[in-house]
Amino acid sequence: MPPACPCGRGLPRADCCGPLLAGAAAPTAERLMRSRYTAYVLGDLAHVRRTWHPTTRPARVVEQDVVWLGLEVLATTGGGLLEAEGTVEFRARYRGGEVHERSRFVRDAGRWSYLGGVTPPRPTR
Repeated sequence: MPPACPCGRGLPRADCCGPLLAGAAAPTAERLMRSRYTAYVLGDLAHVRRTWHPTTRPARVVEQDVVWLGLEVLATTGGGLLEAEGTVEFRARYRGGEVHERSRFVRDAGRWSYLGGVTPPRPTR
């Protein structure tokens, strides 16, 4: 049995994020976000950099000494096959904590790019 893709869709990596990591265009903003998570898990910083929009891309993407444990997509807005913009809210767990982000994506010339993200405010009690 081939290894499951780290992105959490339950598919083998070759049938899931593998083609995107190899350079194929993501069909939706969510799929790009999932492939970026997979790239972080695998240490594929070239994919992370390649899929970052040039207007917000940092000069360097630095390898993180993080053990990623899982991804949960909480919500999506837009980002579909026929849309030009979208957001994906997710929670990514790592050993010792989690990242909670609402990521912004834009499609340009048929390819989705990551613009940036914000941490949603915590609900007050």
